Amino acid sequence: MKTLTALQAYEGVREDGGSFRPSDWIERLSTVVATFGPDHRLRYANGVQPRMINGRKCLVVSQSLRRENPSVYEFVLHFARTNHLRIREEPATTQEPSSSCANM
Repeated sequence: MKTLTALQAYEGVREDGGSFRPSDWIERLSTVVATFGPDHRLRYANGVQPRMINGRKCLVVSQSLRRENPSVYEFVLHFARTNHLRIREEPATTQEPSSSCANM
């Protein structure tokens, strides 16, 4: 079943335009909430996935995460706000629910 999902994209850029370091923070943060599947491959959590958007690495967070796993949603939001990261609202997209996502 397809669902309409609103997304937030957390960029590796601070609100003041400077780059956030370490540069691999997106991979680090997305793997904190990931699990390993039966095939021993990393499975990103539903709603928290690294992606390339317009040539820039972003951490994409689904708004559905707020109700499905509020503690993870608050953790990611707190991290972004504390580090003054740019947060963009992405238009709602129609997606198949998935427990994995391809690496960037």
